[in-house]
Amino acid sequence: MPSVSSEVVRGQDGWSGTVVPPAPHTRSDPTHMLIQLESGEQFLVPVAVVIPLQDGSAYVPLRRAELVPAPRGDHTETRHAMMPVLMEELEVQKRVVETGKVRLTKVVHEREALVDEPLFREEVEVTRVPIQRVVDAPIPVREEHGTLIVPVLEEVLVVEKRLMLKEEIHIRTHRVETRQPQQVTLRREEVCVERMLNTETSETTQEG
Repeated sequence: MPSVSSEVVRGQDGWSGTVVPPAPHTRSDPTHMLIQLESGEQFLVPVAVVIPLQDGSAYVPLRRAELVPAPRGDHTETRHAMMPVLMEELEVQKRVVETGKVRLTKVVHEREALVDEPLFREEVEVTRVPIQRVVDAPIPVREEHGTLIVPVLEEVLVVEKRLMLKEEIHIRTHRVETRQPQQVTLRREEVCVERMLNTETSETTQEG
């Protein structure tokens, strides 16, 4: 029997009991120990499976249903119990392992492009039109057929003072289309992917 400083024994599913020492001058099975539960029931436990604990108690890796009842009657008879046969099973698990890193580098490319778009500007054409006509009152500015007409008046000395329309200024606007080619800079981005492996080797790929 394992060396246990206390008589307390605990099982796998929470059961507990005490070790019953063999009676003096009786013959018992040295491969098993007798355990009595709190309910008074007695069971045989294989000594080989008993695990002593640091607090002095013992642990039995058996459930309550796996315990073998002790035979009733004379305790001098040889007691027998079933010993569990253990087998190890392989448990396979997966875990994530870092095998390398990826570094992205962005490269900007420049290229020249020709831009030739039409531009518009307005020009003013001024024409002086002689009139030399006497008028009775000032003539307002007017517009005829897209031409702005600005009267120019002048006082002249005659037998009597009258207004004379000396001339008219005709102003027209028209649109002139011109082209001014210019060089502009256009940018294009490119991503470079560099893989860094744990084996201190690197693989570099470029993605446009």
